[in-house]
Amino acid sequence: MRMTTRLLSENRRWNKFFILIIASSIAISCGSSKKVASKNKGGSKTVTKAENLRSLDSKFDGKVSKSINSILKDAEKYIGTPYKFGGNTSSGFDCSGFTVKVFDENDFKLPRRSSDQAEAGNKIDIREVKPGDLLFFATAGGSRVSHVGIVHDIGNDGEVKFIHASTTKGVIISSLNENYWNKAYLHARRVL
Repeated sequence: MRMTTRLLSENRRWNKFFILIIASSIAISCGSSKKVASKNKGGSKTVTKAENLRSLDSKFDGKVSKSINSILKDAEKYIGTPYKFGGNTSSGFDCSGFTVKVFDENDFKLPRRSSDQAEAGNKIDIREVKPGDLLFFATAGGSRVSHVGIVHDIGNDGEVKFIHASTTKGVIISSLNENYWNKAYLHARRVL
């Protein structure tokens, strides 16, 4: 009887441990956002930058190619799709599943994990980003890539807005002017 009780107790501890590991991986796998830049007819809402944030603006003011426009249109059709850990379909996405799906629909292959995507293409300075580039974040702090988004548009003032699958709101458009994303931002890559 004592052996059974001990085994049950140990089993419960392991179950709690696995639940904690799964919950932690969800929390750090793809970021969330407190403020959300909502989609409207003119692109996306401008977010005013707080004084204590890094300057993460782009100088890009040109036109985007037809292929990049196609990627952005495909990304936009998923706005509102819920977050799903490990998801890569229209029923639910995690951050890297979203980027893989959108790029795959445009005949471009990306690695499945955000940390692997962070090694694809060429690293670029934030001032050079344009729509279609990938942005990488450390949502758990530090320097480990744990989230990815696609640059959606650049505001007249250089504000970088990106489309991504957040854990709390699903697929949304956010801004590097938002405190959370500004602090979590690591680097950008051009894969196209």
